[in-house]
Amino acid sequence: MAWRNLGRNRTRTALAVLGIVIGVIAIASLGMAGVALEQQATSSLGSLTDQAIVSPGEDIDTDGLTETQVETIRDVAPATTVIPQKTNRTELSARNGEKANVQVTGLENPAPLYDIAVGDAPTRLETGTLISESTARTLGLEIGDPIEYDGQLFRIRGLIASDSGFGPDSGGELVLPLSAFNEQDYYNSVTIIAEDGPAATDAANAIEAHFNEDDDEVLSVTTYASVQENITSFTDTLELALLGIGSISLFVASVAILNVMLMSTIERRGEIGVLRAVGVRRGEVLRMILIEAAFLGVVGGIVGAAGSLAVGCVIFHLLANDPALALAWSSSRYLLYGFTFALVASVLSGIYPAWKAANESPVDALRGS
Repeated sequence: MAWRNLGRNRTRTALAVLGIVIGVIAIASLGMAGVALEQQATSSLGSLTDQAIVSPGEDIDTDGLTETQVETIRDVAPATTVIPQKTNRTELSARNGEKANVQVTGLENPAPLYDIAVGDAPTRLETGTLISESTARTLGLEIGDPIEYDGQLFRIRGLIASDSGFGPDSGGELVLPLSAFNEQDYYNSVTIIAEDGPAATDAANAIEAHFNEDDDEVLSVTTYASVQENITSFTDTLELALLGIGSISLFVASVAILNVMLMSTIERRGEIGVLRAVGVRRGEVLRMILIEAAFLGVVGGIVGAAGSLAVGCVIFHLLANDPALALAWSSSRYLLYGFTFALVASVLSGIYPAWKAANESPVDALRGS
């Protein structure tokens, strides 16, 4: 009977369902967008969350980190990979006249730090060089071509992927053996690679505790684990804000459902009066009206969840380049949230019309018809 009653005015019912669909899509898709943004940020950080960067602090007595300090860092953080680096900048020129200003990094073990697009990343760099793929393309360089730095020639062994590296411009970097920096006595920085983010944070804390005493900053230690925590906190807040915005749509839809239920009960006063006169109890009338409202919520919630899933696939394709992530629980849970919110809002919107219809006197209902 409840389903038949909704079909009496299909246009009004369809508009009420459409309002619910829009509300569910607003809630679910905005929530999934927040998850996609967080995953995009996490993906951009990549493996940096398990790393820490040690550089000279304000109170250091030298122009950089000494070999002794590097060995002490290895002792203080024994379960990590410690990679000291020397840096500089230079301008490379090609035969075709093209020029590129790149960061020059000298180290011994480039393999843990760089992703190589072409060639190899040796675990011990003694000869040859690595260069950013974009820079090599600009200068027309290939594997085996020579590059001159500080009067020395080095042949290219590998091309660094465009999304790898640690320079201010990761698209322009030249990686050389430490022997190319013989005239530089100090290291500019040390990269520490731990097992995971918490291990990197523990190593950073141990290094700071050992070197920075009495409020002196001999070494400055930077970790990316805290950046990940800040990103997670921000995206959680963003998701709540987006859900709040989306819930406004469902609130509007609830008002539409309230209007549909009220109009329906007014139009059927005589019918409800007859039902009450022949012995139908108040609870049964109340249940019938609530079931009608629940039907609106279920239909709108299902259609809205399906539409939200499609929107979520598009969002994850654009932001994370993987539509299948929309099916993961971290994002698909918003489909359940939207459906549940729609059902609850619909039932709540039907309470007053149901109460009004159930408590009206059969005689008054028949007279009003």
